[in-house]
Amino acid sequence: MLEASNNNELPAIPGKRYFTIGEVSDLCAVKPHVLRYWEQEFPQLKPIKRRGNRRYYQRQDVILIRQIRSLLYEHGFTIGGARQRLSGDEVKADSSVSQQIVRQLRTELEEVLNILRR
Repeated sequence: MLEASNNNELPAIPGKRYFTIGEVSDLCAVKPHVLRYWEQEFPQLKPIKRRGNRRYYQRQDVILIRQIRSLLYEHGFTIGGARQRLSGDEVKADSSVSQQIVRQLRTELEEVLNILRR
């Protein structure tokens, strides 16, 4: 498991449309039961539920979970404080999500470039 301060070392988000709770758990270094709990605490986090209540997360959900993880584990926010920060700072949150997407794309493009150079 990654240390709380190593958020930059989280794996790249694959270019898939849907992710299972196990995949999101690995991508965000958070256990599945914590993800289920966060769904109850953060109204923005609403994965799609299909057959047998199976959860399927989309890319924006994974980015939101990483943001929640960062607020709680790195910045020391409480659940209530993180909830308030996410709902109150919609513009800042959008900017932060955009920055994360740009970082993710850059990482993926660098990987493609390294593959092409071989």
